[in-house]
Amino acid sequence: MTSMLKGIAASSGVAVAKAYLLVQPDLSFETKSVEDSSNEEARLDAALVASQDELSLIKSKAEGSLGAEAASVFDAHLMVLSDPEMIGQIKATIQDKKTNAESALKEVTDMFIGIFEGMEDNAYMQERAADIKDVTKRVLANLLGVKLPSPAMIDEEVVVVAEDLTPSDTAQLDKKFVKAFVTNIGGRTSHSAIMARTLEIPAVLGTNNITELVKDGQMLAVNGITGDVVIEPSETQVQEFHTAGQAYADQKAEWAALKDAETVTADGKHFELAANIGAPKDVEGVVENGGEGIGLYRTEFLYMDSQDFPTEDDQYEAYKAVLEGMNGKPVVVRTMDIGGDKTLPYFDLPEEMNPFLGWRALRISLSQGGDAMFRTQLRALLRASVHGKLRIMFPMVALLTEFRAAKKIYDEEKAELTSEGIAVADDIQVGIMIEIPAAAMLADQFAKEVDFFSIGTNDLIQYTMAADRMNEQVSYLYQPYNPSILRLINNVIKAAHEQGKWAGMCGEMAGDQTAVPLLMGMGLDEFSMSATSVLQTRSLMKRLDTTKMQELANKALTECATMEEVVTLVESYTK
Repeated sequence: MTSMLKGIAASSGVAVAKAYLLVQPDLSFETKSVEDSSNEEARLDAALVASQDELSLIKSKAEGSLGAEAASVFDAHLMVLSDPEMIGQIKATIQDKKTNAESALKEVTDMFIGIFEGMEDNAYMQERAADIKDVTKRVLANLLGVKLPSPAMIDEEVVVVAEDLTPSDTAQLDKKFVKAFVTNIGGRTSHSAIMARTLEIPAVLGTNNITELVKDGQMLAVNGITGDVVIEPSETQVQEFHTAGQAYADQKAEWAALKDAETVTADGKHFELAANIGAPKDVEGVVENGGEGIGLYRTEFLYMDSQDFPTEDDQYEAYKAVLEGMNGKPVVVRTMDIGGDKTLPYFDLPEEMNPFLGWRALRISLSQGGDAMFRTQLRALLRASVHGKLRIMFPMVALLTEFRAAKKIYDEEKAELTSEGIAVADDIQVGIMIEIPAAAMLADQFAKEVDFFSIGTNDLIQYTMAADRMNEQVSYLYQPYNPSILRLINNVIKAAHEQGKWAGMCGEMAGDQTAVPLLMGMGLDEFSMSATSVLQTRSLMKRLDTTKMQELANKALTECATMEEVVTLVESYTK
């Protein structure tokens, strides 16, 4: 039966395809006494063989889409599956306790996991514990006869349906087959939304309960522009979605004509339209979409996609590839923003009540535990600087003393490289990401010492409104156009300009079609967004007059009291 759902339109596009449920199955079982131990051993052997076949296939798929290094994690999993000591102990437990294979598997693997997790100062052993957990889940699923979902194995056109998608889930999605995704939780600024826009996959997030309503293989129609999802659409509805998809494709073709055009307003003023990336391979999308630079390179994905700390040379190669790929256009590289919801298996982050307000980003870089990691990254960046126009940005800065401490380390590493006779560019700009309200309020003091500001609105909004951007209960408080947020942004832009510095924005708000006219009016210099939003924003800017937009921004800043009033005002100026 047809049913309709409304979610948050997170990535534009339209798709109609079968649902693929990326949901963990129920792996609960009963412990049973058995008479025929040899039958249980045979069941175990069959589950081990099936798991090996699955992992070998996943590994070869991952090598094709992610590269050999990222796929090497599956080698460790395959080794666990053929570990004679562990398998021997499971079989011995079946025999000695006359118990079923599921129970013996869990008892023995829990023991190994406990031993390895207990070695807290040994990162390698901690990783082995994680490998055993993963493999046990797969063997157990095969014993129970249930399917573990694997995004890397999708080989037909589908709409992925999930509670949420992790960065590693999205990294495994093949655009050729994954036509859209729909989740229970998340919003426009969650990682899954940002990844969807980078991959140009339509996405509707925050539907609350799509995973309960849809069955594997049911037809789904998804509109990532309006946030509409239809389960088992009628022929008429399928036609309507196809028509909407064609209209969007036509609109994209119209925007594509602006690829090589300058970003100039109706009254001839130029703004810089840049794009955000997570990996060197994303540069292609920036160039294809006419980006005039990279306003945010999220380097933490270098760390997250690696089995250990990336070396100085590994990082140098990645930064060099991005700088060369942009062919002399500016590239803003953010130093590692680890912490919050971005963890590393090989770096021990403490359990925190609220990790987003905890030990993360520059706070790690300036600590004893992160100093060496930070220096390695800065050396790699400085070495790569000769290959393009590099700008370095420190994230999560609250205090001027933090910026000074980071800049001091940067200066030390630069001097060290120069003394070693290694070439370093002499025009590198060093700035900060403004995402903490304290820094936004003190922007006039920061502006005297930094080369630029880049406003990270995703976090600035959640910190200002005290509302977790991933929490559906308080999503109404995530208000980019609230006058309080606009005043903070205006304060930062004004402070930069008074010191002759530039101000950019790398949060999702920079490509938001309601926010763009306001930001133009405030004089924001650089807008950095998902590459897929660049041409649409260029098209919008071409139609707008900056004098009128200044008048709009001034009214929004001085006369509006609510977000709704701001939205109405923008509509009256841009129709």
